[in-house]
Amino acid sequence: MADHEGAGTVHVTNPATGAKGKAYQAHTLDQAFAAAARAQAAQQQWRRTSFGDRAAVLRKTAELLRARAGDYAALMTEEMGKTVTDGRAEIEKCAFHCDWFAANAERILADEPVDLDGAGEAFVTFNPLGIVLAVMPWNFPFWQVIRFAAPALMAGNGALLKHASNVPGCALAIEQLLHDAGVPKDLFRTLLLPGKQIARLIEDKHIAAVTLTGSVAAGKSVAAAAGGVLKKCVLELGGSDAYLVLDDADPAAAAKVAAAARMVNGGQSCIAGKRFIVVQSLKERFERALVEAMQGYVMGDPGDENTKLGPMQSADARDDIHEQVEKSIANGAKLLLGGKKPDRPGAWYPATVLTDVASGQPAHDEEVFGPVAAIIVAEDEADAIRIANDSEFGLGSGVLTGDMGRGRRIARDELDAGMSFVNENVRSDPRMPFGGVKHSGYGRECAGYGIREFVNVKTVLLKPQNAGNGGRVE
Repeated sequence: MADHEGAGTVHVTNPATGAKGKAYQAHTLDQAFAAAARAQAAQQQWRRTSFGDRAAVLRKTAELLRARAGDYAALMTEEMGKTVTDGRAEIEKCAFHCDWFAANAERILADEPVDLDGAGEAFVTFNPLGIVLAVMPWNFPFWQVIRFAAPALMAGNGALLKHASNVPGCALAIEQLLHDAGVPKDLFRTLLLPGKQIARLIEDKHIAAVTLTGSVAAGKSVAAAAGGVLKKCVLELGGSDAYLVLDDADPAAAAKVAAAARMVNGGQSCIAGKRFIVVQSLKERFERALVEAMQGYVMGDPGDENTKLGPMQSADARDDIHEQVEKSIANGAKLLLGGKKPDRPGAWYPATVLTDVASGQPAHDEEVFGPVAAIIVAEDEADAIRIANDSEFGLGSGVLTGDMGRGRRIARDELDAGMSFVNENVRSDPRMPFGGVKHSGYGRECAGYGIREFVNVKTVLLKPQNAGNGGRVE
C-alpha cells in the first residue's frame, strides 16, 4: 500500500512485512496540465507515423518486457505483494499483447469500403482521438496499463497514466520501458497524482478520452466528470463472477476450475470467480472437492517461486475481507476452510471457503476482493441462472458441465455478463474483447473492439464535381 505524506510525497509499504519502502515525489496538477499539453503536441506527430513504425516500437517493448521480467516481477512483489511467479506470467502476457497488436492493428484499422451502387466512392476510416487519460488499479500493475497502452499507441493516440498510489515504482517503470522502446517521451507520461485531482485533469482541453479500471464508485466519478465535458470513456469496474456447477459436472474437475478462478492474483481480481452456484444434488461432493482444491493455496513468501498465495495488497484491505467473512457467517453462512486472520506482520489472509451463502450476506451481495470462495445452492439449472444474474455486476461468468451443448447454450444465451467461459476460468486475452455490463462498466478492451474504442470512426465520401446528389434526401 502507499500513502501521501507531507507535500506531495508517496511512500510505499511492503504488504508482506508492513515495512516502509521507497518514497516518491508526487506531481502537481499544474505539472499534469503541462504534461497534457506536451502530449497533445507529440501526438500530432505520432499520428502521422506509419503502422510499421509504431509496430516496431511495440515489438521492442515486448522484447524489453521479456528481458526485464525478473526485475518487474520483483517490483510488483515489493509494492503490492504479487507472487513472483504470477509477476513473471503477467509480464509475459504484456509482451504477447504488444506483439499481437503490433501484428494486427493495421489490419483492424484498415479503411473499410462502402458500396454505394456506383453513386460515388465511400469508405470508413479510423483516426486517433488524441490523448487518452488512463486511471489504473494496483492489482495487475503492468498488465492493466499495457492492456490499454498497446492498442492506444498503435491507433496513433498518446496517453497519460494516473496509476494507483501504492504502485508508483511500477508506474514509473512502465513510463521508462515505453521510452526505452522508442515511444516519444512526451507522448506517454506517468503522473503521480491523488485521485481527487482526476476530475480537473479530465476537464483539460488536451485530454480527449478516459479509460478507467477500478471500483464502481471510481467509475461513477470518472463517468460523471467525462460526461460533463462530453468526452468518451471506457470503464472496467467490479465483478462478482458467478460459476454454475450443474448436476452433470464432475465435482473434482469443477472444483479445480473454481479454485483457479477464485485464486487469480490471490483473489484480488475483478474477473476472479466469486460465487459458485451449485445444484443441490451436487452440493456435498462439490464442497469437499473445493475445500481440497483450495487447501493447495498455502500462504507463503511472495518472493518464493513455489508460493501460490501471497499477502493482500494492504492490511486495511485484508481487514475489510475478514469483516465480510465474519458478517456472512453471522448471517447464516457456514465456514468450511480458513476465515482466520494470521497473527503476523503484513496483510495476510488464508484461502477461505464459505457455504450456505445467501442473500443478505456480504459474500453473496458484495464483491469480496480476496481469497474467499462462496458456495450458493440452487434448486436446478433455471434457479442457478436466476441467482447468477441477480447481481449488480456483469463482468465474467462460467458454466461447469459435462454437456458442451448445454454449456454453450447457457453461456451464449442466458448469462448477463460480458464474458462467459465453459469449463474454464475467465481471463483476458488480446485476441478477445474484454469488458462487462451493468455495474461492471461499459466499453471493451482488447481485440478489434478494444482498439476501436479510442478512434474517430469517420465516414468519407468522394464524388466528382457537378455530379449532383442523385435526388437523395439528407
